[in-house]
Amino acid sequence: MRISIAGSLLTALLAAGLVPAQLEAARKVVVRGRSHRTTVVVHRGFPIRRPLPGGVLVRPARTTVVIGAPLIYLPAAVFAVAVVTLPPRERLVWEDTERISKSEDWVDLNFGVDGRGDALLLDIQGRAQLNFAEVTFANGQVQVVDFNDRAYGAGTYRLLDFTDGRGVKTVRLLARSKSKETTFRLLMQK
Repeated sequence: MRISIAGSLLTALLAAGLVPAQLEAARKVVVRGRSHRTTVVVHRGFPIRRPLPGGVLVRPARTTVVIGAPLIYLPAAVFAVAVVTLPPRERLVWEDTERISKSEDWVDLNFGVDGRGDALLLDIQGRAQLNFAEVTFANGQVQVVDFNDRAYGAGTYRLLDFTDGRGVKTVRLLARSKSKETTFRLLMQK
């Protein structure tokens, strides 16, 4: 087995604690679960009855969230296109971003929210075709927002209002980019 001198020296320095903290931190790697292509999986009671896209790329959530209650699907809400302005920064309690490319085709995105708020906003940079969003609340209720496979341009949209300050566990979004790349930023406001 061939070991490089630089590798051996770095290993010895790390073991001795003689390497600056920045170098040690730079070597830490965060491993995210692998994306894989499969069919869309929905649970019993899922309210959309049309055929869903096949061969979607599933991206696991970066944050694992445990839902302790059984899932109960509410009737689907049809997406009402409402472009909004972002609220002041102090009203935003959570956000996460995912980027997809046109070459990936349909992508099943998962956002681990695990927070409380009164509305979800979806900011799109680029152009995207959206199938559905699935919002899972802390009590196990699931609200599916039906986009009806329509394409939407850049802008900030009100995804879902829940003025009672509900606990949101996860948000799932089935989408594909209609531009070279599309960035989705999901935000929760209070």
